[in-house]
Amino acid sequence: MKSLVLAIAVGTLAVGCASDDIVVSNNDDVQKLTILHTNDHHGRFWPNKYGELGMAARKTLIDQIRQEVESEGGAVLLLSGGDINTGVPESDLLDAEPDFKGMTLLGYDAMAIGNHEFDNPLSVLEKQQQWAKFPMLSANIYEKQSQQRKFQPYQMFDKDGLKIAVIGLTTEDTAKIGNPEYIQGLEFRDPKSEARQLLKEIETREQPDITIAVTHMGHYQNGQHGGNAPGDVALARYLPEGALDMVIGGHSQEPVCMEGPNLVKKNFKPGDACQPDQQNGTWIMQAFEWGKYVGRADYEYSDGELELVHYALVPINLTKKVEVDGKKQRVIVGEKIEADSDIEDFLTPYQEQGQAKLNVKIAQSNGKLEGDRNKVRFEQTNLGRLIATAHMQRAKADFGVMNSGGVRDSIAEGDITYKDVLTVQPFGNIITYVDMKGSEILDYLNAVATKPTDSGAYAQFSGISMTVAKDGVKNVKIGGKVLEEDKMYRFSVPSFNAAGGDGYPVIKDHSGFVNTGFVDAEVLKEYLETNSPIDIRRYESRGEMTYE
Repeated sequence: MKSLVLAIAVGTLAVGCASDDIVVSNNDDVQKLTILHTNDHHGRFWPNKYGELGMAARKTLIDQIRQEVESEGGAVLLLSGGDINTGVPESDLLDAEPDFKGMTLLGYDAMAIGNHEFDNPLSVLEKQQQWAKFPMLSANIYEKQSQQRKFQPYQMFDKDGLKIAVIGLTTEDTAKIGNPEYIQGLEFRDPKSEARQLLKEIETREQPDITIAVTHMGHYQNGQHGGNAPGDVALARYLPEGALDMVIGGHSQEPVCMEGPNLVKKNFKPGDACQPDQQNGTWIMQAFEWGKYVGRADYEYSDGELELVHYALVPINLTKKVEVDGKKQRVIVGEKIEADSDIEDFLTPYQEQGQAKLNVKIAQSNGKLEGDRNKVRFEQTNLGRLIATAHMQRAKADFGVMNSGGVRDSIAEGDITYKDVLTVQPFGNIITYVDMKGSEILDYLNAVATKPTDSGAYAQFSGISMTVAKDGVKNVKIGGKVLEEDKMYRFSVPSFNAAGGDGYPVIKDHSGFVNTGFVDAEVLKEYLETNSPIDIRRYESRGEMTYE
């Protein structure tokens, strides 16, 4: 059994790429391997308005590290934890073509297939596989009809004589959070048991020196995954000790930096030291999201043992606010990373294609419309309720239901553009509604209103109030009036949820179901235009939803 050893103390870990950070061995038999990784890219191929992120600067950093490592006789492997799709309109409108082609130019070796790779029809994913001149891996996704794996399960690499196996795993939650229309022919099996079996096969067939999993499953401190499917910690604990040398993860969109055993470091900031998690002989790493960081793990391999000698999350031109002459201004943490001119030239036409249309002002608001993940998945927010209201009005419904996972960002105070709308609602879902008796409504609410927080299933509501207990709902009022079990009501809900997405009851086959054909982003755009200027106070929660 290969053993994993941390060769330097946590206190000496430092962010940076200088060779001074790396422990140099005098053993001529030592082979050096550096693993670089990112995850949850979500369309961020271009820098943000502060000059942070962007694939052009990422290319510069990766090339610098490659040159440094190779000059010292080492090898580099560049991996992604998945979710390339969905998040920025310029990318979404182009099916993430700049992102996948850009990753190819950056030299990615392999990636895990994430749940957001299924936000579009499978024909789009097949097109993306052609753009990506590297393997897109997932061992636990099967075709229902053939009962065969849909995607390549693993890839072997030879790095200076080191045989490296990289397997891919995708969260089984994709079955409920992926668009049901696009994944109905697929089966998402338990990645833990699939990994166990696949690793046995690889050991027999390939006899690798090092085994890595690229996963899109989430980290989840101490295996506590709440309403989510088990993640990387559960995977490492399930397998035989050291069966995986490392997990390069994604999905939970966090910097996996530990303060101690099973204790994630809170409030990680650019420039902070980072010790990855270790579970059952397996290192677990994740580099937050959007290409904010490139994770860098420097290893030495000798006599069947793999030692981690240095780890860092290297920020890509991330900034912090400091006070200069009494004024706050943003400064880059660490050294500025210049954009690679060839990558910048390649990506510029993609960025420019949508700018004229996207940046047109359509409305304005007198405050922030709250859609931040750490708010909208935990409580009723003004933006969640506004979207539910927009859908409700278009469907001429009595109340609206909106899954919080479909609210992808906030909208800042001031001018609102079409780009803001597409950033908030990038999935292209259709507004649907259903006419039901009050008794059926109660059954539906008992399933939906009780969805846990910290998940995309948590529902935002408009036009309805209720008390939610663990065993169901009570005191339900629609339009301020007590719900009557024999009366007919209409509610709106995104097509994604109507088809069973997020584990909602399937209602698309109900006799009262109607698909309006209206795309959610267009409905939101029209609502904002019609009701501008938006007074955020109109959409604030006033205790309509209470929890026991």
